[in-house]
Amino acid sequence: MKQVKIAVAGAGLIGKTHIKLVSENNQSTLSAIVDPFPSAQAIANEYGVKVYSSLEELFAQDKPDGVILATPNKLHAIQAHECIQAGVPAIVEKPVTDSIDDAIELFKHAKREETKMLVGHHRAYSPLLEKAKSIIDSGELGKTVSIMGCAMFYKPDDYYDEGPWRKVKGGGPILINMIHEIGNLRHLVGDIVGVQALNSNATREFEVEDTTVISLRFTNGTLGSFLLSDSSASPRSWEQTSQENKSYATYETEDCYHVAGTKGSLSIPTMQIKTFQNEVTPSWWNAMEERQEEVTREDPLKRQLEHFCALIRGDENTPRVSVYDGLQNLLVVDAIIKATETEAYVSVQDVSVLIDK
Repeated sequence: MKQVKIAVAGAGLIGKTHIKLVSENNQSTLSAIVDPFPSAQAIANEYGVKVYSSLEELFAQDKPDGVILATPNKLHAIQAHECIQAGVPAIVEKPVTDSIDDAIELFKHAKREETKMLVGHHRAYSPLLEKAKSIIDSGELGKTVSIMGCAMFYKPDDYYDEGPWRKVKGGGPILINMIHEIGNLRHLVGDIVGVQALNSNATREFEVEDTTVISLRFTNGTLGSFLLSDSSASPRSWEQTSQENKSYATYETEDCYHVAGTKGSLSIPTMQIKTFQNEVTPSWWNAMEERQEEVTREDPLKRQLEHFCALIRGDENTPRVSVYDGLQNLLVVDAIIKATETEAYVSVQDVSVLIDK
């Protein structure tokens, strides 16, 4: 299998993860690091590659087969356009951009040039999420009625000291973390058409939120709730329950999602299923049958990278998470932000209408 040359732009927290994965995978080789800060040189030395200060410099001197953009949100659109212009496939870390207008323009540019571009909603590659989706789609739970989710964790102070942009508009947990959750929720239940939300920054007192509570309405009539907090001493987040990222402490008995239908319910990621059997009348007085679905676990970032390599080689043709998908997720996040500002119900903008303008 041909190894593809991949450069990583951004040597920060997520960038270092991508750098390690690219260098260790037998389908890829790390060709370069792109980062203007002096600290990137030490990382480049560690992996034996050159460091470039810009994509322009990289493309002029050592054009790779693909690029992973692991840079601050405000740079995503600019750098993604550079990749398209250079004809270089790319993974753009989530969110796809930090504004709706920029995301629409990026979608149109990528479509026009037929560029192979992924958006880094890597949980779409999770075997856990795939299994949960198959259970829901099987009809075992009946018609989906509700979903509860949470991402409650505590980010250490140095997370913000190392990235001060995370303290200001465009860098809060709604854009950094909730964007992932929206991808999960849409994957499990379907498109989201409206939201209500409340924000608080009372704990960290940054410009951005530290805690948000959200109500969601899905196209199929399902209602959902979600609690997001990066200042809660709690392990109820995907990272701390899925056991997929070994960097985090994990807790095997904790869940971060609960999906309920007319016949039963599913807790994720423990994959505990409780259902009323055919001969039992659904009622809170009657017992439900309990079982636990067996699952396999694998790092979704690794699976995303391998999918990217397959796209570059031409072994696969369709991005699992396209710029279009990234735009849809961003529209839901945009509605959440507006809802926190107005404390009113906000409809999610129709993506098909926006891209046809």
